[in-house]
Amino acid sequence: MIDPAALQMVLGVLTGWLDRREREAVAYLIEENRLLRRQLGTRRPRLTDDDRRRLAARAYRVGRAALQEIATIATPDTLLRWHRQLIARKWSYARRPGRRGVLLAIRRLVVRMAEENPTWGYTRIQGALKNVGHRVGRSTIRRTLKAAGLPPVPQRPTSWQTFLKAHWGVIAGGDFFTTEVWTWQGLVTYYTVFVLDLASRRVQILGSTPHPNELFMQQVVRLATAAGDGILVAHRVLICDRDRKWSGAVRRRFGEASLRVVVTPERAPNANAYAERFVRSIKEECLDRMIPIGERHFRRAVAEYVEHYHQERNHQGLDNRLIAGTPVIDITSRVQRRPRLGGLLNFYERAA
Repeated sequence: MIDPAALQMVLGVLTGWLDRREREAVAYLIEENRLLRRQLGTRRPRLTDDDRRRLAARAYRVGRAALQEIATIATPDTLLRWHRQLIARKWSYARRPGRRGVLLAIRRLVVRMAEENPTWGYTRIQGALKNVGHRVGRSTIRRTLKAAGLPPVPQRPTSWQTFLKAHWGVIAGGDFFTTEVWTWQGLVTYYTVFVLDLASRRVQILGSTPHPNELFMQQVVRLATAAGDGILVAHRVLICDRDRKWSGAVRRRFGEASLRVVVTPERAPNANAYAERFVRSIKEECLDRMIPIGERHFRRAVAEYVEHYHQERNHQGLDNRLIAGTPVIDITSRVQRRPRLGGLLNFYERAA
């Protein structure tokens, strides 16, 4: 039988011993904190928001009187202020987007309408805004467009993109790209010329040669405008850069085929962006990842890539579709890979 008085005495001794150990540990930590603080000198420790929250939560439980003795990184008032801020943040609610955000959205919409519709005046834009629930004055529209650098209607130019889409189907782009090919003569630069239909993104390689002279360009014109299989037969405009290979004689021959050659401004590759994008694609996806050894190897690589480009490559400008054909989707059949150039180019499809 345990004596209750003896048990109470043992618990009292144990509690006192634990309390003394805890006070000694706290005293040690306070002294260690002061020593570290002395080494910091006048420099203030950098605290994160998470550090402040944790200190504030502890400070509230300790109380101001005890903080006077142990707080060295921050004053008791600072710790208690952090605690009040923590409570205020807990009960704060996210504000709804105010008038400032709405006005910014309207300004962006005004600029967008003016850029996409170069013939719209202030009153026409005002009416279009009314259709979508915004009532904006003409003077506000005028100030917004002026701040965006857009002039009034008579001086407002048509964007290049709008012009191209207005003539979709009759405009093509032409360009050259170069490739270094190893031959028995050493490293030889081959010039490849192609034309691209802007609407369908179809590409036709018209020739590759290390000597793009006048005779070669005559053959290019004949291939591009040949009745029946020439890619430019149904087109009326060909966009090309200011390369000297597109000489006056070449342009005249295209003119004889009822094809007008439009030369892009200097240092403006975006004016022929679709052709430039094809050059980037064939180089990054194929030619820059291999070493062409001989003319035959090089021509085969270009031909394989063009087939892949038309039949197996998805195009973002066409809503991520293929140029030619639609893949057969049969969930029950297995997925198989169709490699080209030893796996350099790949297409995945369902087995028939």
